Formats: sequence, structure tokens, C-alpha cells
Amino acid sequence: MKTIGIVTSGGDAPGMNAAIRAITRIAQSKDMNVIGFEKGWEGVLTNKHRHLTTRSVGGIIQLGGTILHTSRSLDFKKNECLEQAADNLNTLGVEGLVVIGGDGSFRAAMDLSKISKALMVGIPATIDNDVYGTDETIGFDTAVNTAVAEIDKIRDTAISHERIFIVEVMGRTRGFLAITVGISVGAEVILVPEDKCKMDHVVSIVKENARKGKRAGIIVAAEGCGNINDIAREIEEKTGSEVRLSILGYAQRGGSPTARSRLLASLFAEKAVDLLCQGKGNMVAVFQNGIVTAAELEKVSCGTKSLDFNLMKLAETLAT
Repeated sequence: MKTIGIVTSGGDAPGMNAAIRAITRIAQSKDMNVIGFEKGWEGVLTNKHRHLTTRSVGGIIQLGGTILHTSRSLDFKKNECLEQAADNLNTLGVEGLVVIGGDGSFRAAMDLSKISKALMVGIPATIDNDVYGTDETIGFDTAVNTAVAEIDKIRDTAISHERIFIVEVMGRTRGFLAITVGISVGAEVILVPEDKCKMDHVVSIVKENARKGKRAGIIVAAEGCGNINDIAREIEEKTGSEVRLSILGYAQRGGSPTARSRLLASLFAEKAVDLLCQGKGNMVAVFQNGIVTAAELEKVSCGTKSLDFNLMKLAETLAT
């Protein structure tokens, strides 16, 4: 294999740059040319790219985001666009394409693989940690640590004013980030999209805590749980507690990646390049039971990762 491509697609995640760096340097150590497509699948579609070298990826391991930029391209779902993308890869001599992103990016890679000669290999990168088949994704650890650092500060204020704070973290449909952050900050309540918010249960916890003299508290809610303004209003009306809101927002996606996110990016990159060198396409580098291995792209892109509800029980026990 002489030439491989890299594309970062979908939402950005801290550690994507570390993956770009590692793929480039590992591939060039094997005398491969590396092409980076800009703005996600849009770059593959419009043939907007740049050549990457060991020097051009220097000094990026500590940077959040992606130097290749990213976007979500609805046009890429059209057959004529897939054909154009396949032609572009063929013209550039790209024999293997490393797709860094989440399940949506992998579904697009799966579609492209059906008409392209290039081998497709995925690297899971999303702060939501919702990619099927891998225990962890690039950027998840960084996002957790970002949220934990902010909530620790919020708790200081909550205790000082004896208030309940509802802190919204990212997660429109999945609660992996919320549950990990919630346990890590000792949240009194964790709300996830997979388990419909039961307000009577939330109110009873707040009331019981107040009865025990615990008037301050943290509720961590994934953004997909509903309107936190409505949740806050109902808690105030039914408990008499003072409730404040804090939305962490896009800060969770940015910032310098943690050592773990950088390491995972490097290990995934090594596996991705190795798969391409072996002539194996339609695969994804994944982390399972402490080991970096490979899973089939189709299974990863079509599967649904399950939330461990035992963690919710643990969180409730620890919050008493």
C-alpha cells in the first residue's frame, strides 16, 4: 500500500489531532504517502485535501479539535456524491482511508466501501462514548475530566448557598457521559435519556436529603433528558429548595486532550495502519477489555451500545 487518506468527520473530539499525528508518522515509517481530507466527508466529496508529513503534524498532539476540520455532510448520503467521492479517492491513488469519528461517520464509510476500491478502517472518536463494540472512544476521558473540573467548582457554590444545581452535560440520546461524570462528582441524582426522568423520584431524593440536613446538591442531566428549566421549576415547587441551572455546552468538546485520550488515539492509529498494511478493510480499531483489537465496520456502524444500569444503582448508593 502506497497511499492512505485520513478524514475526521462529525462532531470533534479531543484527541483527533493525536490520532492524525500518529497515523501519519506510523504510515510514513512504512514509506506510505498520507493525504488529509479537509472538512470531513465534504473534503472527500470536493477533493479538498493536503499532504501530511511527519513535520506537518508536529506540535499538534496537545491540541483539541482537528487540524483537518470537520463537518456533517448530508449530500454525502446521495448515490451520485458517493460515486464522486470514490472517483476522487481513485484519482489520488488512495488505497486505504482512515475514518476518525462516530457511528454516523462509520455508516458513511460503509456506504462508500460498497463502490470504492479503497479499504475503509475506522477509529472511534466521540465524547459521547456511544460507539458500539468499543469500551471507550477518543475524547471521552477528556470530556469527562472537563465536566468534572467545572462541576467541582459549582459544588462549592452549591454548598455555600445551600442550593440544588442542575448541570447539563452533552448527550442528546445517550447517557454515557452523564453517568460517568455523575459518579465522579458524587451527584445526588443522574438523569440519562435511556431512563425516562421520573420527577416523583427526583423530588423524593431532594426532600429526603433535606430531611437529613443535606440542603445542597448536584443533579447531572444529559441534554436529551428534557427541558432542565421545567425540571428545576418542578423541584422548586414541590420541595421549596432553591435550584440553579448550569449548561456546560461545547466546552466539553474542546481543550487539550488528556493523557488517556492521547494514548488511546495513538494505539488506535497503530491498529488502523496495521489493518491497512494487512489488506483488511471494513474494520474498526476498538478497545475491549483493556486491549486494542478490531471489529467489523458493519457491526460497529449498525449496533447499539448499551448503558450499564448497574452504574445508576451504584450512583444512588454512593449519593446516600
